[in-house]
Formats: sequence, C-alpha cells, structure tokens
Amino acid sequence: MSSRTRTRSVKTTAGVHTVRIPRQRGRRSDPFVIVVPERPSLTREALGFVGRGLWSIRRALAPTGLSVLAFLVAGLLHAIAWWSALVIAPVAAVPLVWLLVMQRRRPARSAALAWRIGLAALATVAAVWLALAAGFGPLDGPLALLWLLILITAQTAWLIIRPSR
Repeated sequence: MSSRTRTRSVKTTAGVHTVRIPRQRGRRSDPFVIVVPERPSLTREALGFVGRGLWSIRRALAPTGLSVLAFLVAGLLHAIAWWSALVIAPVAAVPLVWLLVMQRRRPARSAALAWRIGLAALATVAAVWLALAAGFGPLDGPLALLWLLILITAQTAWLIIRPSR
C-alpha cells in the first residue's frame, strides 16, 4: 500500500480526532477533512441521563431547590455577617400576619383553614430556621435536622397541592 492511499492523523484539541484523507490523483481540490468526535465516557452519559431527568421534573422539585438555596444563603450570611439574623428574625412574623389578614378578608372553614394554618406554620418555621442558621450557622446543633424536616414537609405538601399533569 502506497503512502498516497493511507490516512494520516492530525493532532488537534483533546477529545477530537481529525483524519485527513489525502488528495486523489488527478484532482487539484483541497483534501477532505473528517472530524470524528470522541465517544462520551460512561460517567458523562450517566450525568447527562440524570440531568435530563431532573430537568424534566424541575417544577415538581421547586421546594427542594429553594431549600438548598436557603441553606447556601444561610451559610453565606453566617460567614459574612452573623448579625443578619437580627434583620431576618422579624420576617418570621409575616406568615402569621398573612393568616390573620386572610381570615378577616375571606373566612375559611375546615380543610381550607387547615391548609392555611399549615402553610403559615411551615413558612414561620422556615423563616425562624433561616434567622437561626444565619446567626449560628446552618450545621450548628439541630439546625441541619430541622432544615431536613422542613424540606421533606414542604416537598410533600407541594406534591399534594400541585396539580398533576
């Protein structure tokens, strides 16, 4: 086999193989260049599968994303300014005020009232947790366990309340 019919490998960036096909006899055009991408690794395939799965159910996991964001924000606030807990603490009363205003404007009974009370209690506990976590750190004492319980409760309530498609 002559050197004119063999393919030559050209070094390029990592992960891409370029094969140059030499010029054919009698032709004066540029040679063809074929770029063959490298096969993705099993890890990349698995991460892509998990990422596509999570993206398809992103609305169902909204409380989980918000609670992870709150955990990171609380850790950042604790590291930068522990006194931010004193600013966040009054926010814990907002859900209770909302409950009282809603009951005065649109009185509810039985199931609707129970859901309102449960939602206000969950929001109050979450705001108290954020204030405590900003002051003492999100992993201090029982705050990590409380965060996990709030996350499970919020995610469960979200899956019950949210209309399924």
